[in-house]
Amino acid sequence: MKTLQLNKRSFLNAIATGTFMLATAVSFAQNETKTDCNLIRPYHISVSQEAITELRNRVNATRWPDKETVTDQSQGVKLEQIQNLVKYWGTDYDWHKTEEKLNALPQFVTNIDGLDIQFIHIKSKHKNALPLIITHGWPGSFFELLKVIGPLTDPTAYGGKAEDAFDLVIPSMPGYGFSEKPKGTGWGPEKIGNAWDVLMKRLGYKQYVSQGGDWGSVIADAMARQAPEGLLGIHVNMPATVPADVAKALKDGDPAPKGLSVKENAAFNSLNKLYTKGGGYAGMMVTRPQTLGYGLTDSPVGLASFFLDKFNDWTYSGGNAEKSLTKDEMLDDISLYWFTNTANSSANLYWENNNNNFNAVEQRTAEIKIPVAITVFPGEIYQAPKTWAEKAYKNLIYFKEVNKGGHFASWEEPQLFSVELRAAFKSLRK
Repeated sequence: MKTLQLNKRSFLNAIATGTFMLATAVSFAQNETKTDCNLIRPYHISVSQEAITELRNRVNATRWPDKETVTDQSQGVKLEQIQNLVKYWGTDYDWHKTEEKLNALPQFVTNIDGLDIQFIHIKSKHKNALPLIITHGWPGSFFELLKVIGPLTDPTAYGGKAEDAFDLVIPSMPGYGFSEKPKGTGWGPEKIGNAWDVLMKRLGYKQYVSQGGDWGSVIADAMARQAPEGLLGIHVNMPATVPADVAKALKDGDPAPKGLSVKENAAFNSLNKLYTKGGGYAGMMVTRPQTLGYGLTDSPVGLASFFLDKFNDWTYSGGNAEKSLTKDEMLDDISLYWFTNTANSSANLYWENNNNNFNAVEQRTAEIKIPVAITVFPGEIYQAPKTWAEKAYKNLIYFKEVNKGGHFASWEEPQLFSVELRAAFKSLRK
């Protein structure tokens, strides 16, 4: 069969410069013809001009609500901000340019447990690179991770050493991006974690590490509990560390338990804000993803405002996402959800896993025996205290609080994020 052919040096140089130039010569795929069920096929993205024109027409025909009646964002995204973003979306934003960048990457698809999983796979030019699978979250996608490809796979071009290099696998979760949508129930974090192990071994990796933020951290935790042969350890930047007494107080609306440290009290207050003022989005997806999906699937501006609300809240930006991400970066992600019609299917993951992802259900974290590394970013939804992390993860090998970056850490601070992964996994390299 035909394989995607790319010149490795040209590709890595393109990643380093941000140009992503197309090239030909060396295949990046492995085990492509092992068996029909294990087949790994090249993947090419192509969104029709008709779909792009329809999106612009919908955006430009938006029926707008009244302006908010407050001066802050306590009622949600401000009318002026969303109008400014979607005006650009409906006129100057160029999906074709984005598509060209994506199609310069080595993308593949393979079928696992009956679903086609799309993924990016980049092998480092450096010897003994550590295989790493990174999982995105919601409302993110593989777009969160594109800026760390260069620093992770070619560290010598970004201030690192050759022995810091990773082979990188970036899959889209089922129901997200260009991966297939589940047709029934059951595709929760545990099943996705199993699928990721299948994927890594199908690519020929006997040993590897896993990383994630948001849903990616939930899936990395699931993989750590499963501890498949060859998984050396995990790194998460949204750890599940909340002790049982704190979780109960948050759920019941009670004050913080007595005896908390300054950092623990700060974490409690951040979580309490999420519970009381910032968690409505999750409440809808956990309980009524189908109902929510009708509006988000039909209205591009509804989808954009739903996502922008989280970009504002979760970036290290003081409430204005454009201080951390460009319009194009946000619209790349929003457009991906629109063109793939995955607003509904992505929300279903919340319904599948309706536990509070911040709560370290102590029995479940106690099941994790393999090494765990954590980086805490200041703009995260809550800053996990080291005291809680040590109680939740018994084999905590790395913990660091950094001074910039938010929930979308790899998107906002790709260099810092990459430095953290090099340090976090250093002791696990053979």
